[in-house]
Amino acid sequence: MKPLILVTNDDGITSKGISVLIEVMKKIGEVFVVAPDSPNSGMGHAITVDSTIHVKKNKIYKNVEAYECSGTPADCVKLAKHHFLKDRKIDLVVSGINHGLNSSISVIYSGTMSAAVEGAIEGIPSIGFSLDDFKYDAEFSHVKRWIKRITEKALANEFPANVALNVNFPKYSENPIKGIKICRQTNGYWHEEFDARTDPHGRPYFWMGGDFVNREPNIEGTDLHALENNYVSIVPVHYDMTAHKTIKDLKRWKL
Repeated sequence: MKPLILVTNDDGITSKGISVLIEVMKKIGEVFVVAPDSPNSGMGHAITVDSTIHVKKNKIYKNVEAYECSGTPADCVKLAKHHFLKDRKIDLVVSGINHGLNSSISVIYSGTMSAAVEGAIEGIPSIGFSLDDFKYDAEFSHVKRWIKRITEKALANEFPANVALNVNFPKYSENPIKGIKICRQTNGYWHEEFDARTDPHGRPYFWMGGDFVNREPNIEGTDLHALENNYVSIVPVHYDMTAHKTIKDLKRWKL
């Protein structure tokens, strides 16, 4: 029996990235899609709790049951697990392919990875895929075989409990990808700047911009170092955010 694979993303159900991901997954298993009806980039792990969620069947993908959802990427996984596929076992959740990296601290803000993490919370093996190219018509041809390989390995091996895999790919170039590196998350942050503006009605508003700051340039073993050297980076991510090593220190406070 073919594995049941849930596909979602944060760029929206019509994005090029998810169409490529569906194409690859159809070669591996039975594909079921629940994805946002519009872009949800930077949504993080938000869920819809104070408004309605609308879902509509979408026939954009041939021979694939697909639904577009007004909710967040995490909502999409919840709906698939507890409504559409409530009587079936989901073998794998895949999210992406995101237009833009989700390396380093960006994993915190990522709707793509939050969907994968939601899958892990539900006890389902889950992978988020992202590409270092924000363009709408980004080139994905060089990542297809790597996605297929990683997915097949994930299905064939014992998947680590409570973990999602954060997979990032270098941008397309004439130089082929060298291979895969298992990494840790790079220590970095976004240095934000807010441009104060005024709309035509005289109301003030802000436009956020900024630059990424890498605190660990040229450090081997990090996801960004792998990507900069034309490798695929894989970082295992878990949703337990406890700083375990700090527990002993806090106990010394004698609270």
